[in-house]
Amino acid sequence: MSEMPKTDKTGPAGVLQAKKRGRFKDLWRRFRKNKLAVVALVIVVVIILSAALASLIAPYDYKAMTPDNAFQLPSAAHWFGTDNYGRDLLSRIIYGGRISLLVSLLAVAISLIVGGFLGATAGYFAGKYESVVMRIMDIIMAIPGFLLAVAISASLGGGLINTALAVAIGGIPGAARLVRATVLTIKDQEFAEAALALGNSKMRILFKHIIPNTLSPIIVDSTMKIGVNILVISGLSFVGLGIQPPTPEWGSIMAAGRDFIRDFWPIVTFPGIAIMLTMFGFNVLGDGLRDALDPKLKR
Repeated sequence: MSEMPKTDKTGPAGVLQAKKRGRFKDLWRRFRKNKLAVVALVIVVVIILSAALASLIAPYDYKAMTPDNAFQLPSAAHWFGTDNYGRDLLSRIIYGGRISLLVSLLAVAISLIVGGFLGATAGYFAGKYESVVMRIMDIIMAIPGFLLAVAISASLGGGLINTALAVAIGGIPGAARLVRATVLTIKDQEFAEAALALGNSKMRILFKHIIPNTLSPIIVDSTMKIGVNILVISGLSFVGLGIQPPTPEWGSIMAAGRDFIRDFWPIVTFPGIAIMLTMFGFNVLGDGLRDALDPKLKR
């Protein structure tokens, strides 16, 4: 019986996989040196898993109203208490995390796609096109982000998609400036000039060779923006312009409880803690990723 051919782990594919594993191990080694970043990673993973598995881990139906159980303080039956309609606060906060994360991720994706494209093309092609694009970005950045989100949300109305768009538009200039700055440092390097000399089109060089090399700062910036966006989304919902009741969202939960803040603290305290922990987790995680991905820190 003939032997099965053995996989050549020393071939180009094997060498490439070994290099990727080595880079990942090196990245993880530098990342775990930052103990606070590791704690933030745990917090982020717990929040994401809680949102993804909300239907499995939430103790009650977030829509179930039991007026006889309204304004219950935290207890064994209701860990975070109940709201003014008798709905379980823990269940609503768990489901609210799903909405907040979904809207925030959608906003980050939109701002990154639009802003990244504008910034990459402006940085690579330069000239009048770059001047026009970046001046438009400067005009948008001159408007405070939350006020811009309020104005857009008021024009478009509430809802998941409209709230994501309202938050995303304010994030486009930041993404454009970040990607443009990175492209400017890369486009004159030897590999880009070699690709151009081999007959590749400029658009092919931009999207195949240059943009992939901008991923490190994009990952760090996007991680931080998730936490910031959640605060903006909660703020919009708090003033009645974001996610509308009865859909649970941390800001709308706090808005529903502001009339009872003096007499019933859980209804605003626990959603506020959820927002705080989420922002802390994503911001510190972004700092840790920035330090780990910084080539200057390699030894």
